[in-house]
Amino acid sequence: MAESSEGLGTVPEHERILQEIESTDTACVGPTLRSVYDDQPNAHKKFMEKLDACIRNHDKEIEKMCNFHHQGFVDAITELLKVRTDAEKLKVQVTDTNRRFQDAGKEIIIQTEDIIRCRIQQRNIITVVEKLQLCLPVLEMYSKLKEQMDAKRYYSALKTMELLENVYFPRVSQYRFCQLMIENLPKLREDIKEISMSDLKDFLESIRKHSDKIGETAMKQAQQQKIFSVALQKQNNVKFGKNMYINHDRIPEEKNEIVLKYVLEEEDENEEEVLTVQDLVDFSPVYRCLHIYSVLGDEETFENYYRKQRKKQARLVLQPQSNMHETVDGYRRYFTQIVGFFVVEDHILHVTQGLVTRAYTDELWNMALSKIIAVLRAHSSYCTDPDLVLELKNLIVIFADTLQGYGFPVNRLFDLLFEIRDQYNETLLKKWAGVFRDIFEEDNYSPIPIVSEEEYKIVISKFPFQDPDLEKQSFPKKFPMSQSVPHIYIQVKEFIYASLKFSESLHRSSTEIDDMLRKSTNLLLTRTLSSCLLNLIRKPHMGLAELVQIIINTTHLEQACKYLEDFITNITNISQETVHTTRLYGLSTFKDARHAAEGEIYTKLNQKIDEFVQLADYDWTMSEPDGRASGYLMDLINFLRSIFQVFTHLPGKVAQTACMSACQHLSTSLMQMLLDSELKQISMGAVQQFNLDVIQCEYSFVVMTSGPPVSPLKKIHVHVVVFASSEPVPGFQGDTLQLAFIDLRQLLDLFMVWDWSTYLADYGQPASKYLRVNPNTALILLEKMKDTSKKNNIFAQFRKNDRDKQKLIETVVKQLRSLVNGMSQHT
Repeated sequence: MAESSEGLGTVPEHERILQEIESTDTACVGPTLRSVYDDQPNAHKKFMEKLDACIRNHDKEIEKMCNFHHQGFVDAITELLKVRTDAEKLKVQVTDTNRRFQDAGKEIIIQTEDIIRCRIQQRNIITVVEKLQLCLPVLEMYSKLKEQMDAKRYYSALKTMELLENVYFPRVSQYRFCQLMIENLPKLREDIKEISMSDLKDFLESIRKHSDKIGETAMKQAQQQKIFSVALQKQNNVKFGKNMYINHDRIPEEKNEIVLKYVLEEEDENEEEVLTVQDLVDFSPVYRCLHIYSVLGDEETFENYYRKQRKKQARLVLQPQSNMHETVDGYRRYFTQIVGFFVVEDHILHVTQGLVTRAYTDELWNMALSKIIAVLRAHSSYCTDPDLVLELKNLIVIFADTLQGYGFPVNRLFDLLFEIRDQYNETLLKKWAGVFRDIFEEDNYSPIPIVSEEEYKIVISKFPFQDPDLEKQSFPKKFPMSQSVPHIYIQVKEFIYASLKFSESLHRSSTEIDDMLRKSTNLLLTRTLSSCLLNLIRKPHMGLAELVQIIINTTHLEQACKYLEDFITNITNISQETVHTTRLYGLSTFKDARHAAEGEIYTKLNQKIDEFVQLADYDWTMSEPDGRASGYLMDLINFLRSIFQVFTHLPGKVAQTACMSACQHLSTSLMQMLLDSELKQISMGAVQQFNLDVIQCEYSFVVMTSGPPVSPLKKIHVHVVVFASSEPVPGFQGDTLQLAFIDLRQLLDLFMVWDWSTYLADYGQPASKYLRVNPNTALILLEKMKDTSKKNNIFAQFRKNDRDKQKLIETVVKQLRSLVNGMSQHT
């Protein structure tokens, strides 16, 4: 049962497979037959049996079909045999007809072949034309590219290359000539890069050579603009009532209008000649190179190269010549090159996008500014000519104003100008030191004589001198000061003008300028003029009369300082009452000079006294005095009289001090003469003669009669004419001058009257008659007299008076020694 059921299940499956084989294509039979082998065992056998049965069925059906149509087939064959004869006839006719047609169509065939050939050629021509029309634009563009290369229109050539690559070459890429063109384009691009880079190098070299011309033009334009602005501002100041004072004169409004008109006319004349940086430099190589590298996508390489090269050029421009400080042209060339460099960079910044940036130019400027300041600081230190320093300052101001107009910060340059201003003041001080020395050398150190009203007015116009008493005097008359005073005053004003020139255009307020002028003027007074005066005073050839005149001169110069302050005020329009206004130090300057002159007067006067004292030729062993003062002393007194007459022009205290100093020095010199260690012996006659000279110093006398010799003391009291007490210099009270000789007077009185008992008894008492006599001094002089007595009085021991005197001297010497020893022990 199982097998029968299984056999029943496979039969429908085999029928289905057979149906698929009959109905499907032969390509799909394989998978169908494979399914037969995938079924149960013995399925293949059963399928083959089923297949054989199916074949037999189909053979039976074919046989039936053939039997059914056999009669019709026989009939058809019979019919065909009947028409066979007719067909042969028809064939003959057709063949004949074909032959005739062939013969008749030979020419047509030939013509047709020609037509076909022409049509083929026409088609080929049309194809060629179409292809040529496709290639011609490419060839035309490539030819245009060659023309652009030959014409050096490289940017256009690059654009043409882009057009060829993106539009034209894709249309004809199958042709070999197109491949050759495509392969040639990179080489053309490299050639363009090299050529444009070569043009850029030529451009960089050109602007390096023409930087000074560019800078000169830019600085000239900035200077003209500044002159115009200053002239316009002056006109506005005049319209609003602001006055400027130069040389004590107010600039009139008409003058300002003339100046402004002249500046405007000059501007109009130069307007056509104004050149811009574009007029001086052809920037097309930069534009072309930038555009070319931008098109080539290598813009960053170009920017880096340009900036690197420009930085190298900046370093070269900033490197000064070694002798730049010698002439202003060296500085001008240095500044114009730098200005030209940065003007070009500013132009590149504004006309190109990204080639240089503001950050790059600022960095480059800061680097350059540091170098410029270092160079100027180093080279300006070698400048010793104030005119050169002033021209340098003007160049720096124009340089700064020019670059400031292009947007570069220049505050550090103006800070540098303050350093250079100090150096400028130093050079001015050195120059004016020479001017002052020349003035002092040319001065005759005597009052200025005036013989007419014109001469008087000339001096007054140079120096602000006011003296009602002098004005009332009739001609001829004299100014108290010498010629150097008005010259010094004029030169101080000239110094202020010179200092003011540097302060101009520094963009500083009037208060700051006023402070600068006052400080520089103070330096001139306290350093330069004071030093020149001190050097003049200390010169060996300066006499007492010259020193006196110097003191008078400094007094008048000191009084003129207030006029100098007014002069500065008129220039700056800054009131002296302002809290922070600096005062001029003329008072201390000229006071110090006067003190130095006074000290020099005292020194020279004492030296002169020493010269006269050195002429003294005393006979220290004389037995009797000459009865008159020594000749050297009379000459000295006459000299002092003439000098004290000159001192009447000095301030009273100075003359009094000089007179007292002279008397004290003379007293000291005479005392030293007595106590000189080389002087071993002194006779009483020599002491009397010395006493006579001291009296002459105190009372200056004249021998009015001649006759037999009389006692010197009697002559003195007969012919006394007061000298010290007659006040050779006004202002002394009582016997002030006589007190200068008090030490010497008491010592000589002690020896003249031989009042040792009183001296020894009253020694140390405030009311002592010989209070100023030092025991040691008296001892030295007494010992010199004792030795003289022993030598000159050989027979003194036989005379009782001489023996008593000798004993007295020895006794006094012993007592004096005890006093001296007591003083030493006490000390």
